[in-house]
Amino acid sequence: MRVSSGVSGFDDLVGGGMPAKRLYVLSGPPGSGKTTFSTQFLVEGARQGESCLFVSMHESRDDIVDDMSGYEFGFDRAVGSDRLTFVDVFSSEGKRLFRPPGKHHDSSSLINRLTGFIDSNGIDRVIVDSTMLLEYLLADAENTTIQFLTSLKRADATVVLISEMTDPSAYADEHYLAHGVVFMHNFLENGGMQRGVQVLKMRGTRIDTDIYDISFGADGISVGTKRRA
Repeated sequence: MRVSSGVSGFDDLVGGGMPAKRLYVLSGPPGSGKTTFSTQFLVEGARQGESCLFVSMHESRDDIVDDMSGYEFGFDRAVGSDRLTFVDVFSSEGKRLFRPPGKHHDSSSLINRLTGFIDSNGIDRVIVDSTMLLEYLLADAENTTIQFLTSLKRADATVVLISEMTDPSAYADEHYLAHGVVFMHNFLENGGMQRGVQVLKMRGTRIDTDIYDISFGADGISVGTKRRA
């Protein structure tokens, strides 16, 4: 089973859609389109009647709704429905989810609370923004980072983990452990900023690892033609 990304032209790069119930990493530098891609992914799930979750440690719900208000794909309507749950880890709701009361705030309990929330609420699609969240949850311990990623892989949902990085060859644990890796690019060309998308890894799928141009329009991101070498 494959799920549509909601991004025009992207599903064609990954065999008709992303294999469901797997862990993906969406990487790239600031301003490359990661948040727009992610919100389109969740809106597509909500449109299909799926239950979606956005976990953020960078932006509040109102900030992201405002950021996406220039597009017409309807992130504001999806957040306002019962199909999309938004959790800000620094809000009172987020602290209750990720920092349970009591003396023991160990990494295992925090990991279990997130994956338990996903499974017990029948969540189909998840965005985790971003890998900085791992530091907040896991105190930078490598073994618990691997435990967290492994738990996300086993969750009964399609999970996209956003990773801030500028070098597509500087791999981290999440890139090795994920089922798929997508990199968003920024290029300074012809006096302006150009953007592209590259599928670096997609298990179980024949992929073209070349970079494809992307554009931003009223309907969000659209994937265009392959970039010339």
